[in-house]
Amino acid sequence: MENQPTKLTTASGSPYFEHENTMSVGQRGPLLLQDYILHEKMAHFNRERIPERVVHAKGSGAYGTFTVTHDISKYTRAKLFNEIGKETRVFLRFSTVGGEKGSADTERDPRGFALKFYTEDGNWDLVGNNTPVFFIKDPKKFSDFIHTQKRDPYTNCKSATMMWDFWSLNPESLHQVLILMSDRGTPDGYRHMNGYGSHTFSMINADNERVWVKFHFKTAQGIKNFSNDEAVKMKGLDPDYAQRDLVTSIDKGDLPRWNVKIQVMTEEQAKAFRWNPFDLTKVWPQGDFPLIDVGTLELNQNPNNYFADVEQAAFAPAHVIDGISYSPDRMLQGRILSYPDAQRYRLGGNYEQIPVNRCPFAVNNYQRDGQMRVDGNGGRSTNYFPNSFDNIVADESYKQPAWDLGTSVADWYDRNAPGENDHYTQPGNLWRLMTPEQKINTVNNIVGAMSGIDGPKRDQIVNLQLCHWFRADLSLGMSIAQGLGINMETLQGAMPTQHA
Repeated sequence: MENQPTKLTTASGSPYFEHENTMSVGQRGPLLLQDYILHEKMAHFNRERIPERVVHAKGSGAYGTFTVTHDISKYTRAKLFNEIGKETRVFLRFSTVGGEKGSADTERDPRGFALKFYTEDGNWDLVGNNTPVFFIKDPKKFSDFIHTQKRDPYTNCKSATMMWDFWSLNPESLHQVLILMSDRGTPDGYRHMNGYGSHTFSMINADNERVWVKFHFKTAQGIKNFSNDEAVKMKGLDPDYAQRDLVTSIDKGDLPRWNVKIQVMTEEQAKAFRWNPFDLTKVWPQGDFPLIDVGTLELNQNPNNYFADVEQAAFAPAHVIDGISYSPDRMLQGRILSYPDAQRYRLGGNYEQIPVNRCPFAVNNYQRDGQMRVDGNGGRSTNYFPNSFDNIVADESYKQPAWDLGTSVADWYDRNAPGENDHYTQPGNLWRLMTPEQKINTVNNIVGAMSGIDGPKRDQIVNLQLCHWFRADLSLGMSIAQGLGINMETLQGAMPTQHA
């Protein structure tokens, strides 16, 4: 009957009455071990927290819809793009990168932009940031880099010295550092920033032809950033500002939207490109590789439970679909391994059965058992391949063309393509594109951040980092040096020999 009260039960479904008072020996005596409700409540409470993400720990997310507006079938046979007007359900998680779950939403930090497309050919995870580049280009450096963004092992505090020491010793980081130190490093919430797949991916069409591709998500709300002072103030006023802004906007029907675009590069163009097109610290100039319209992305549904969907959402660049694949991007190659591994540690081997991660279409394989297997575990069906009993087949239509990368030599040392060690031209170009006001803000942010460098190696770290700024653009280096109160004659004598 309607409006009948719902009975309170244990996790096993048994109704009970005493939820607040533990059984005791008399009015003032000790508690009894037999009160199972106490043990069930406390034991579950002790296990409510799962390991937080090592990076991207604090995030916000929502469900939405991707809609195709333009035909790109000449580039890809991926089914989600095969018809104008076609809609695909998505889940999008935003995040800060370096902070813990309790950190503020307005920290100066890149923002994660992780998308899960629930397609009929499986889930496609496009895991990027709000910047088109990253600090490093080789995954072996990733753990070292992230250590510098976390806490000093001695003080357990964030350390400007650690950060700038790493950046000064890795000039490939200069492009991303310049973006981070501009006002783009403190976006006004998540709705007013762009998203990027960042890596180079590939698309394969119906004729089995491959092109290289980059994904762009341009905010329809317009770019809005906090100044450094505004971001610092908001950390105190509302450290959950971006989360609150996203939930509130969707609840009231002010639905966030992004225009989805791609850049395309042929294999022949890639061979002749000035920079390594698979280098995550570089962009493809839009004058050479213009943006191509693809569709629109709209967020239109807040999760009913934050933990169930946002915290348990698991993304991995390894999850591609037919018509979209990988590239020789070295950071992407590293993430293909590390992201699923991190999710199995954090959520368990069967994490893809969690509703937010589950493919809503057919899943057929021979994976069985493991903790928290909740889908029937394949029942009595055969758990090996090949076999004589089921009709699961490997479909030849999903074959991909081989990669022709022009080399068959494996080497740790002679591995940089022509132009790959040019870490200065693109940051310099970005600086020269900035307005006078943007330049002032960026220099002030850099000066403020570098002023936190301390310890016996301070001068060495500052001088080396200044050398990188000078190599990017003379006016940029001069402005930063003046802001730090650096004596230019002293700096010139301290400059190390460094090859671009």
